[in-house]
Amino acid sequence: MTEFFMPMMPPTVTHQEKKINTRWKKPVVYEPPELQDARAKLTAHLAAHRPKLPYEGGVRLTVKWLFCDKSGRHQDGEYKTDKPDTDNLIKLLKDCMTALVFWKDDAIVASEHNEKFWVRESPPGIYVRIDKL
Repeated sequence: MTEFFMPMMPPTVTHQEKKINTRWKKPVVYEPPELQDARAKLTAHLAAHRPKLPYEGGVRLTVKWLFCDKSGRHQDGEYKTDKPDTDNLIKLLKDCMTALVFWKDDAIVASEHNEKFWVRESPPGIYVRIDKL
């Protein structure tokens, strides 16, 4: 099992924000600067928690996204029910974890528990737990 908390402002740009341009009548996919920054930020924070050996076999990935409520409209620990979508958040996170060799392929993630919350008193950040199945 691996478990850690990364105190940070979770990125709000997601994997879905890739752009497509046409060059010589062929589509070219690229990441806008905001997405490149989010990927770099996640990778830098995740690097400190990289396992010595990559996970093999099935794993369960639990992720809790803690977003700072600057408006004061939400209770501490209240579920965040607006954008970004959890499926898009976790895709970028798993891509970064794959690049850092937490596993060879994120296809081994057979179970996911992915939630997002507002926080007022707790620090914002991302809680991650990986369990072997």
